[in-house]
Amino acid sequence: MKKMPNTVDNIKQKIMELKGQVVDLHINRGRRKVSTYRARIENVYASVFTVKSLNVEENINTYSYNDILCGEVKINNEK
Repeated sequence: MKKMPNTVDNIKQKIMELKGQVVDLHINRGRRKVSTYRARIENVYASVFTVKSLNVEENINTYSYNDILCGEVKINNEK
C-alpha cells in the first residue's frame, strides 16, 4: 500500500480527526531543547490549531500545520 505524502492538507485533516482528544506533544525548540507534554486539541482553524495543556497551569498554545510538516511538532495519540 502506498503511503500518502505529508502535505498541509493531509496534516490538517488528521488534526481535525483528533479534535477534542488528549494527545502527547513533542515540541522541538532548537538547540537540543525538547518539551513534552499532554494536551487536548481545542480548535482547528485555517492555518493554525490550538491545544490546551493538561498540566496545572493549563496554558493554551497555538501551532501551525507547517510546524508538523517541518518536524518541529510531533503528535502522538493514544488509540
